[in-house]
Amino acid sequence: MLQGRKLQFIARFVWSAGGQLHRLRTSAALVGVALLSGCASFSPDAGMDVVGDITAHELKKDVVAIRSPEDADSARDAVKRLLGRTLTADAAVQIALLNNRGLQAVYNELALAEAEMVEGSLPPNPRISFSRIAGSAEIEIERRIVADILALVTLPVRSEIALVRFRQAQLRAALETLRVAAETRRAYYRAVASREVIGFLAQAQTAAETATELATRLGETGAMNKLDQAREQVFYADLTAQLATIRQRASSEREALSRSMGLWGGDLDFKFPNALPPLPRRVQTLAGIEVEAVRRRVDLQISRMELDALAKSYGLTQATRFINILEAGYFDKFIKDKETGQSIRDRGFEIELQIPIFDFGEVRVRQAEATYMQAVNRLLELAINVRSQARDAYRVYRSAYDIAGHYNREVLPLRKIISDETLLRYNAMQIDVFSLLAEARQRIVATTAAIEAKRDFWLATAELKAAVAGGGMFGSRNEGTRPMAESSGETGRH
Repeated sequence: MLQGRKLQFIARFVWSAGGQLHRLRTSAALVGVALLSGCASFSPDAGMDVVGDITAHELKKDVVAIRSPEDADSARDAVKRLLGRTLTADAAVQIALLNNRGLQAVYNELALAEAEMVEGSLPPNPRISFSRIAGSAEIEIERRIVADILALVTLPVRSEIALVRFRQAQLRAALETLRVAAETRRAYYRAVASREVIGFLAQAQTAAETATELATRLGETGAMNKLDQAREQVFYADLTAQLATIRQRASSEREALSRSMGLWGGDLDFKFPNALPPLPRRVQTLAGIEVEAVRRRVDLQISRMELDALAKSYGLTQATRFINILEAGYFDKFIKDKETGQSIRDRGFEIELQIPIFDFGEVRVRQAEATYMQAVNRLLELAINVRSQARDAYRVYRSAYDIAGHYNREVLPLRKIISDETLLRYNAMQIDVFSLLAEARQRIVATTAAIEAKRDFWLATAELKAAVAGGGMFGSRNEGTRPMAESSGETGRH
């Protein structure tokens, strides 16, 4: 009896007339049929189309989500073909996009996000309960079917939010793809630059070793004093130490490249060139770099979608601020009288509503407003940072191009002239061995700096692409170690 009074009170609170219950049942059924017909479904590629389009446009490369043995075999064949030739920066990036397992895990997350999106677009399943109560007076059997009416009513908006979240997941997967590509390209340029420095220093070490052996023999005959012998030997010793340091760094950078490409085992024996590619003949001119970055940056697109999802969520919060739980249930009850043995069937509806006595939804509305405004400010901050990063990346790119070109056009040719003239004067016994060694040191420093300047240009090129499209690690420039300095401290004296 108490339950009947509760049902009557709740029904009167929500609807003014009892006849509305029949219309509620009919409307709920029609809404359920309409919603079922509009449910989202799984895509053939688990949402990889957006990732593929962005990768093709920004990188001119292919991506694949490995979901079957056939996909794995196809990717493996492509990797083998690329590893069979001398590795280029573009080939290294393509291998990473096909073979990096961390990237494949991100694509698995995208498939999970699609499953969540499809689940979020489905109406809630009705709940069925069955109970049997036996006592001394009677046996009661109750069957109940309960459906969440609020979930059905808000399903269209929740489906839109779920779709936005899935689109965000697609862009996050594309952003991670761009990040892996940018990091692989940077690792490639670092590894090749170290290899080029090693080649140059190895040649210089060979010449220094020959000069040291000659100085030792001259010292044995008395034709060279101990000071000149020591200068020859310390030059060779310094050069040997620097070469060992560079080789250690080159080994680590090669391993970093291998990690980015996801290589192990026999694939580690790949080949790449002995020198970086030459500077391009013309520098890129990007007059509208800021506008282009704001238009293309993937992380900015994700933030815009986040704002859209929160706006929809905020509207939903406003619409349901007074209702937290609303369920409509159909029950079918059998009561068996112990005296007559007959079962009495009772049917009807049960509605449960949380009454807003203490919490009128103001807390949730305030939380939604604060969350939305927080996202607005985050988006504006990111837009400002994107513009700044694009400007800075382009300035660094132009500066790196000018510096590398200056070394090629001015510094290295002049150093060669000075080195040749110094050698001629030494052979003519017009200068001593110390002047010759000092010039050799200066030429090693200049040549190493020129190689690193060229490396910095190619790193700046990769950073510029990342600043415009996304996936960069900004602020990690000028990372090169100094070339061999005048460790003996003698150069400055002459």
